[in-house]
Amino acid sequence: MKILVVDDESTICETIENKLRKEGYTVFTAESAEEGMRLHKRVKPDLLILDVMLPNRSGFELARVIRRDSKVPIIFLTAMTSEQDRLAGFEIGADDFVSKPFNLRELAARVKAVLRRTSGDSASTTIECGDLVIDPASHEARLSGKLLSLSPKEFALIHFLARNAGQVFTRDQLLDRVWGPDSYASPRTVDVHIRWLREKIESDNSHPTRLLTVRGVGYKFVG
Repeated sequence: MKILVVDDESTICETIENKLRKEGYTVFTAESAEEGMRLHKRVKPDLLILDVMLPNRSGFELARVIRRDSKVPIIFLTAMTSEQDRLAGFEIGADDFVSKPFNLRELAARVKAVLRRTSGDSASTTIECGDLVIDPASHEARLSGKLLSLSPKEFALIHFLARNAGQVFTRDQLLDRVWGPDSYASPRTVDVHIRWLREKIESDNSHPTRLLTVRGVGYKFVG
């Protein structure tokens, strides 16, 4: 699999490249958002590792541009620790965050986990729940035939819940199954993503009929 690393520190690029090559990946590196965009278009990587604090254009800005026509998984490298910053990244479409300074073995494990989750979804079958159709092969969801604009994490969450319709999951279980066991995301992240999904798939998101809250427990999907 091909991985693109975008970080303005050449030593970080080289260190990550050496580690991931040893893990069997083909690795490309860029030291600016502009170079990263050119490489993304040319090599079409299976995963992006983006530094948030890039010169001229931030990693968040680069991700927004890429997300216009690509659902490639993204891991952000960041020195930012606030929950609000992480929520902003997840809203853009982040699959995971790794805090700087980071452990190379941890980064490699997160890369493997993200690729395993995103590759596994593609092998699943289409789910039809009334006028809501979820197609993991194309990574698309449609409501009454209209394509929904979902971030990768929103899609992963609705797909997981719909695949397990009727089953109640706690926030921690959803973090483990959708974001991954080593994610830095907080339970509030689940609440925010549920709210975003309700705004897109419910006719009245203040009285949901599909994504239900089970008081004191968590959430479930009703097909």
